[in-house]
Amino acid sequence: MTTTTLRVDADDPLRPDVLALLEQHLADMFATSPPESVHALDPDALTDPAVTFWTARDAAGVLLGTVALRELDAHGGELKSMRTVPAARGRGLGAALLDHALAVATSRGYRTVHLETGTQEYFAAARRLYERAGFAACPPFADYGPDPHSAFYRLDLSA
Repeated sequence: MTTTTLRVDADDPLRPDVLALLEQHLADMFATSPPESVHALDPDALTDPAVTFWTARDAAGVLLGTVALRELDAHGGELKSMRTVPAARGRGLGAALLDHALAVATSRGYRTVHLETGTQEYFAAARRLYERAGFAACPPFADYGPDPHSAFYRLDLSA
Protein backbone atom coordinates (compact mmCIF):
# COMPACT_ATOMS: atom_id res chain seq x y z
CA MET A 1 0.00 0.00 0.00
CA THR A 2 1.55 3.30 -0.99
CA THR A 3 1.05 6.48 0.96
CA THR A 4 0.11 8.31 -2.24
CA THR A 5 -2.97 6.09 -2.60
CA LEU A 6 -3.94 6.10 1.07
CA ARG A 7 -5.34 8.91 3.21
CA VAL A 8 -5.85 8.54 6.94
CA ASP A 9 -8.04 11.31 8.32
CA ALA A 10 -10.25 12.00 11.33
CA ASP A 11 -13.75 10.92 10.42
CA ASP A 12 -17.27 10.46 11.73
CA PRO A 13 -18.04 6.90 12.89
CA LEU A 14 -21.71 7.58 12.09
CA ARG A 15 -21.01 8.35 8.42
CA PRO A 16 -23.00 5.79 6.38
CA ASP A 17 -20.12 3.84 4.81
CA VAL A 18 -18.18 3.87 8.09
CA LEU A 19 -21.25 2.81 10.04
CA ALA A 20 -21.71 -0.18 7.73
CA LEU A 21 -18.09 -1.28 8.26
CA LEU A 22 -18.34 -0.84 12.04
CA GLU A 23 -21.58 -2.84 12.12
CA GLN A 24 -19.81 -5.61 10.19
CA HIS A 25 -16.96 -5.40 12.71
CA LEU A 26 -19.35 -5.79 15.65
CA ALA A 27 -21.17 -8.67 13.95
CA ASP A 28 -17.85 -10.48 13.46
CA MET A 29 -16.87 -9.88 17.08
CA PHE A 30 -20.14 -11.39 18.33
CA ALA A 31 -19.80 -14.30 15.87
CA THR A 32 -16.29 -15.18 17.12
CA SER A 33 -16.43 -14.38 20.85
CA PRO A 34 -18.88 -14.93 23.70
CA PRO A 35 -20.98 -11.77 24.28
CA GLU A 36 -19.29 -11.03 27.63
CA SER A 37 -15.92 -11.07 25.86
CA VAL A 38 -16.80 -8.58 23.11
CA HIS A 39 -15.12 -5.29 23.99
CA ALA A 40 -15.51 -3.50 20.66
CA LEU A 41 -17.03 -0.05 20.95
CA ASP A 42 -20.29 0.58 19.17
CA PRO A 43 -20.37 3.49 16.70
CA ASP A 44 -22.02 5.87 19.19
CA ALA A 45 -19.30 5.17 21.76
CA LEU A 46 -16.70 6.08 19.15
CA THR A 47 -18.06 9.65 19.16
CA ASP A 48 -17.03 10.12 22.82
CA PRO A 49 -14.67 13.12 23.21
CA ALA A 50 -12.04 10.80 24.75
CA VAL A 51 -11.90 8.88 21.44
CA THR A 52 -10.19 10.02 18.25
CA PHE A 53 -11.48 8.08 15.25
CA TRP A 54 -9.83 7.83 11.83
CA THR A 55 -10.59 6.18 8.53
CA ALA A 56 -8.28 5.15 5.72
CA ARG A 57 -9.51 5.82 2.22
CA ASP A 58 -8.01 5.32 -1.22
CA ALA A 59 -7.47 8.12 -3.73
CA ALA A 60 -11.08 7.78 -4.90
CA GLY A 61 -12.40 8.14 -1.34
CA VAL A 62 -13.35 4.49 -0.93
CA LEU A 63 -13.31 3.38 2.70
CA LEU A 64 -10.56 0.83 3.40
CA GLY A 65 -10.34 0.71 7.19
CA THR A 66 -10.72 2.31 10.60
CA VAL A 67 -8.78 2.83 13.81
CA ALA A 68 -9.48 4.73 17.03
CA LEU A 69 -7.44 5.86 20.00
CA ARG A 70 -9.16 6.24 23.36
CA GLU A 71 -7.43 8.27 26.03
CA LEU A 72 -7.10 6.24 29.23
CA ASP A 73 -5.33 9.01 31.14
CA ALA A 74 -2.84 11.80 30.46
CA HIS A 75 -0.07 9.24 29.94
CA GLY A 76 -1.68 6.55 27.84
CA GLY A 77 -4.27 5.42 25.39
CA GLU A 78 -6.03 2.35 24.12
CA LEU A 79 -6.22 1.25 20.52
CA LYS A 80 -9.81 0.50 19.44
CA SER A 81 -11.77 -0.39 16.30
CA MET A 82 -8.91 -1.56 14.09
CA ARG A 83 -10.72 -2.90 11.04
CA THR A 84 -9.95 -3.25 7.35
CA VAL A 85 -12.33 -4.15 4.57
CA PRO A 86 -11.75 -7.72 3.37
CA ALA A 87 -10.52 -6.57 -0.07
CA ALA A 88 -7.74 -4.50 1.54
CA ARG A 89 -6.36 -7.19 3.84
CA GLY A 90 -2.79 -8.34 3.38
CA ARG A 91 -1.74 -5.07 1.71
CA GLY A 92 -0.20 -3.26 4.69
CA LEU A 93 -3.27 -1.22 5.57
CA GLY A 94 -3.42 -2.48 9.16
CA ALA A 95 0.21 -1.49 9.69
CA ALA A 96 -0.45 1.95 8.17
CA LEU A 97 -3.45 2.52 10.45
CA LEU A 98 -1.50 1.32 13.47
CA ASP A 99 1.47 3.56 12.59
CA HIS A 100 -0.86 6.56 12.30
CA ALA A 101 -2.49 5.95 15.69
CA LEU A 102 0.88 5.38 17.36
CA ALA A 103 2.31 8.57 15.83
CA VAL A 104 -0.61 10.55 17.26
CA ALA A 105 -0.20 8.84 20.65
CA THR A 106 3.48 9.78 20.63
CA SER A 107 2.71 13.38 19.65
CA ARG A 108 0.26 13.59 22.58
CA GLY A 109 3.04 12.56 24.94
CA TYR A 110 1.54 9.18 25.79
CA ARG A 111 4.01 6.81 27.39
CA THR A 112 1.97 3.69 26.67
CA VAL A 113 -0.68 2.36 24.32
CA HIS A 114 -2.71 -0.68 25.32
CA LEU A 115 -5.11 -2.88 23.41
CA GLU A 116 -7.37 -5.88 23.85
CA THR A 117 -7.97 -8.43 21.13
CA GLY A 118 -9.32 -11.95 20.96
CA THR A 119 -7.48 -15.18 21.64
CA GLN A 120 -9.33 -17.15 18.94
CA GLU A 121 -7.69 -18.09 15.62
CA TYR A 122 -9.81 -15.38 13.93
CA PHE A 123 -7.61 -12.78 15.67
CA ALA A 124 -4.22 -14.41 14.92
CA ALA A 125 -3.30 -11.96 12.13
CA ALA A 126 -4.13 -9.00 14.39
CA ARG A 127 -1.98 -10.40 17.21
CA ARG A 128 0.93 -10.89 14.78
CA LEU A 129 0.56 -7.28 13.57
CA TYR A 130 0.64 -5.94 17.12
CA GLU A 131 3.58 -8.12 18.13
CA ARG A 132 5.57 -7.04 15.04
CA ALA A 133 4.93 -3.43 16.09
CA GLY A 134 6.47 -4.11 19.50
CA PHE A 135 3.38 -4.72 21.63
CA ALA A 136 3.97 -7.22 24.44
CA ALA A 137 1.44 -9.30 26.33
CA CYS A 138 0.35 -7.72 29.61
CA PRO A 139 -2.24 -8.24 32.34
CA PRO A 140 -5.72 -6.73 31.95
CA PHE A 141 -5.67 -2.93 32.12
CA ALA A 142 -8.16 -0.13 32.78
CA ASP A 143 -11.60 -1.66 33.47
CA TYR A 144 -10.83 -5.05 31.91
CA GLY A 145 -10.77 -8.19 34.01
CA PRO A 146 -9.24 -11.58 33.33
CA ASP A 147 -10.90 -13.24 30.33
CA PRO A 148 -9.73 -16.42 28.58
CA HIS A 149 -11.07 -14.99 25.31
CA SER A 150 -9.06 -11.76 25.56
CA ALA A 151 -5.39 -11.07 24.91
CA PHE A 152 -4.06 -7.85 26.40
CA TYR A 153 -1.09 -5.95 25.00
CA ARG A 154 0.99 -2.91 25.94
CA LEU A 155 3.46 -0.85 23.95
CA ASP A 156 5.96 1.34 25.78
CA LEU A 157 6.35 4.45 23.61
CA SER A 158 9.26 5.79 25.64
CA ALA A 159 11.48 2.83 24.73
